Amino acid sequence: MTATAGPLLGPAEIRELAARAGIRPTKTLGQNFVLDGGTVRKIVRQADVTAGERVVEVGPGLGSLTLGLLEAGASVVAVEIDPVLAGLLPGTVATHVPDGADLTVVGADALEVHELPGPPPTALVANLPYNVSVPVLLTFLERFPTLERVLVMVQAEVADRLAAPPGSRVYGVPSAKVAWYASARRTATVGRSVFWPVPNVDSALVRMDRREPPATSATRRQVFTVVDAAFAQRRKMLRAALAPLAGSSEAAVQALEAAGIDPQTRGERVDIDGFARIAEHLLAQRDEHPAVLAGGQGATGGRSEPPVDGPGTVEP
Repeated sequence: MTATAGPLLGPAEIRELAARAGIRPTKTLGQNFVLDGGTVRKIVRQADVTAGERVVEVGPGLGSLTLGLLEAGASVVAVEIDPVLAGLLPGTVATHVPDGADLTVVGADALEVHELPGPPPTALVANLPYNVSVPVLLTFLERFPTLERVLVMVQAEVADRLAAPPGSRVYGVPSAKVAWYASARRTATVGRSVFWPVPNVDSALVRMDRREPPATSATRRQVFTVVDAAFAQRRKMLRAALAPLAGSSEAAVQALEAAGIDPQTRGERVDIDGFARIAEHLLAQRDEHPAVLAGGQGATGGRSEPPVDGPGTVEP
């Protein structure tokens, strides 16, 4: 690696950096490094990153995407859990951006980050570690309301779940919870060959644009509690799935009908506005049933489909 290095990392340099630092990508941390500069620039382009914009990146790894964001003129705050990688990143950036770059590295677990240094970020752009993708997304959307846009690379199957509409076969807890914060769409498929090591599955890009949450008297936590209950046993009709929350099947039917939802439907057919209405009407029953909506799984909790091996994998 020399001072004449190009703006982005190439495959040989990525492997050289890893070897020098004694880094072997680990499944535990979900490390799959991007080798292809074209993919990096596609991510930055689809994120609509502008010069001077404050962007948060989670899991920068060896710096492939970090350099792409800096090339676009972004001010980057990078959150990296691996202390070796966190220590290596500033030197890599200094070599590739000799005139100086606006980079701040935060050595921390992204799920434990409650505030970030510097100006509040307006975009989250990341090749998310495979094993924490959905929790990281939901946590950052909750904790950083200044985020206007998200563009992430995740496992293709997870991308489908995040962007799935009600009624889809893969619509579930991640789909509904993301919809509380943003509209989501899958924008591109990414082949396995752009990663090192090569994963067992394809990946995809997902774009999210912040929007106002449903107008409701229920809190986010209360609505998410209803979502979790609806999908805990996804083949159950809502009148049965929500009975524990309502206190009885009859009370669940009453709340569902008041919300304009067929008690015999299943959670996979209800959008986030519908879940918010259900939560409101369950709250109306709280005086009679104090335990109704008393708990909740918060931003990232809940049951979902089992995890699948590869980038973006998680059990939300």
